[in-house]
Amino acid sequence: MFVTRSRQVLGLIAALALMAAIVLAILARYLPEQDPFQASAIVDPPFPSLTYGIQTFLWWNGDAGKQLDLVRLMSFSHFKQTFAWSELEPLPGIWDWRQSDRILAGAKQRDLSIIARLGNVPEWARSSDADPLLEDVHDTPPADLDAWSSYCFSLAQRYRGEIVAYQVWNEPNLSREWGNQQPDAAAYVDLLAACSEAIRRADPAAIVISAGLAPTGTNDRTAVPDDIFFDHMYRNGFQHYIDVVGVHAPGFAAPEIGPDDDEARHRWFTFRRVEDLRKIMLRYNDAGRQMAIMEFGYTTDSLDPTYAWFGVTEDEQADFLYRAYEYVIANWRPWIGLMTLIYLPDPSWQPNDEEYWWSIIVPDSGMPRPAYIKLANMRKVCDDFEIPARPADGPVALAKAPAPICS
Repeated sequence: MFVTRSRQVLGLIAALALMAAIVLAILARYLPEQDPFQASAIVDPPFPSLTYGIQTFLWWNGDAGKQLDLVRLMSFSHFKQTFAWSELEPLPGIWDWRQSDRILAGAKQRDLSIIARLGNVPEWARSSDADPLLEDVHDTPPADLDAWSSYCFSLAQRYRGEIVAYQVWNEPNLSREWGNQQPDAAAYVDLLAACSEAIRRADPAAIVISAGLAPTGTNDRTAVPDDIFFDHMYRNGFQHYIDVVGVHAPGFAAPEIGPDDDEARHRWFTFRRVEDLRKIMLRYNDAGRQMAIMEFGYTTDSLDPTYAWFGVTEDEQADFLYRAYEYVIANWRPWIGLMTLIYLPDPSWQPNDEEYWWSIIVPDSGMPRPAYIKLANMRKVCDDFEIPARPADGPVALAKAPAPICS
């Protein structure tokens, strides 16, 4: 009798264990993972999450101080500015620091931090394989990595402790940003390594960020999809030369739409494309490294058919940008640190310029678009610190009073 009851109890325990296993399997299949992007692996990250930045164009801008005031009034703490090699060393060994010194002084006066974007190779330093008709707005790899390294070292040495971080190049997966040559991940990693080693010699505390990649589905001589190029960067060991992975987050659809969602036209066509790139990092056991969004925004262009097909209204631009920040706060911290919005404009931009329509300020008039007011007013979250949302008609939002920054 005792043996029979024992068998019955064991049988019941086995049945319950089987039922529990089935329930757990169902839950694992249909419930989201608690930490799908291994956020818990991020320890002592380079940037607070979030760090609020915006791209500026201050080099020849006589109103640079006004532009930096606009950054400060948004309660943003960082701005990204290109420190073009072609401007700093127009001839071999001839350095011109006047404009960069002016920008550094303006940032210091306003307690703003600088992300320096590196590139814009001068004509004298370009590779002989580069297209001689390449437009100045695009880039081409240098012929001599020693000369390139000298540029990176000289800039980091002069502004040691003043420039917080360096983004090395921009969108090397596009041929137009690679001298109209076939994009080459291995060659980019060589360029990155030379620059990173120079920066680290000059300013060991500076943060080195890899180039943001252009989201694209094209895979030919003119472009390589960002995920394929990113994977090839890992195969060539780029992670040994950076502190933070730089990515671009496309503004082609509402920010909550994911790569697997039915509303997504293509995986690369979503703000959440960033998640695909994070998964590549996990595949290479690089979960502990933080990512930075180096460009994101939404265009309001309704004229140029190249861009108008995914253009939004000014109100939609404001709403989508606000929702993008909220999505990151809720889902991507702390593995996303810096977020760099595009753009505060070059005042010379005209409606026939693509950038004119991405800007959150109307370039030629200086009037804020709804996105500027919306983002100035929204709450800012930096690790455990938060600046609460401000009333839309308050003096800070209208650029009439100082604003705290979140850093």
